[in-house]
Amino acid sequence: MTIPSLRPRLLLVEDDPDLSQMLAELLDEEGYAVTAVRDGQAGLHRGLVDEWDVLVVDRGLPGIEGVDLVTRLRSRGLTAPVLFLTARGTVADRVEGLDAGAQDYVVKPFDVDEVLARLRALLRPVGGGASELVVGGRRLVVGEQRLVGDDGEVMLSGREARLLETLARRPTRVFTRDELLDLAFENADTLGAVDTYVYYLRRKLGKSVIETVHGVGYRLGAPS
Repeated sequence: MTIPSLRPRLLLVEDDPDLSQMLAELLDEEGYAVTAVRDGQAGLHRGLVDEWDVLVVDRGLPGIEGVDLVTRLRSRGLTAPVLFLTARGTVADRVEGLDAGAQDYVVKPFDVDEVLARLRALLRPVGGGASELVVGGRRLVVGEQRLVGDDGEVMLSGREARLLETLARRPTRVFTRDELLDLAFENADTLGAVDTYVYYLRRKLGKSVIETVHGVGYRLGAPS
């Protein structure tokens, strides 16, 4: 049986062609399934006919302005979180965007790492049912520190689960050890912690679960 892709589905509505291409390529590398459109009317259409995990919307759009676009989508039942990108940075502008139904707001020019962090925060589960991420032939149940598969269930420690979740959320990306230390470990200040928990996960799940990219860092291993 083929396991369906669990890449978060992201609709990008940005009329600047260079910025749109740059963001689409970056977000794809980060593990998102990106659909990019260039105007508000196309954003309205795609926002209503497909299902999305998150939207990134520019405010200054042709056709339908960004705030109006989000207002219309919300009125027609869209529940996915929305991140506004905009050159308008006054308090009044931010309030207007948030009141229209957006969850977050980033002012141009922006730091790419900040945008990525804000998207991760918007997609982070808060209560309710647990989400799942594909790890080889198993599924990582986020928040429950366990992997399930045809061969049974494997329990993980908190740090093991967080490290594996970090890699699995962006399965094509190679993370440096510094990045993994910052993203997956609290109260740890040595890079050796990353290597130690990579070893622990390989011992539990097999050597191929995490791939070493020599001179760079680690990424999620290919399914065996």
